[in-house]
Amino acid sequence: MFLDTNFLIGSTRSGTPAALQVEKWIIEGEPLHASAIAWAEYLSGPLLPSEEQASRAILHRIHPVDETIAMLAARLFNETGRRSRSLNDCIIAATAMLAQQPLATLNLADFKPFVPFGLQMA
Repeated sequence: MFLDTNFLIGSTRSGTPAALQVEKWIIEGEPLHASAIAWAEYLSGPLLPSEEQASRAILHRIHPVDETIAMLAARLFNETGRRSRSLNDCIIAATAMLAQQPLATLNLADFKPFVPFGLQMA
């Protein structure tokens, strides 16, 4: 399962839908991942050092952006209308798609354009 930035933020806020869902996934043994882009957005904060530590502790892996991800992200960007400020979302989606994992996000409208290209939503 890949976590978008807003899911990372929500996971540190007790009682939020994101925190409850992340807790459920952890109990079920679901490995949690994030794109390096989502992680960078998350670290841009503001956040407390304890929130950063808690979020890092739940993540199995932070996936770097490589050439294959960059190529798919550019294709998604071009195929979905070259939407202003959507390149980061394209990279996050491409990372999840290439890992063949669903993406957990609270911004469904931002990621729905990628579903026809193979993005699975959690």
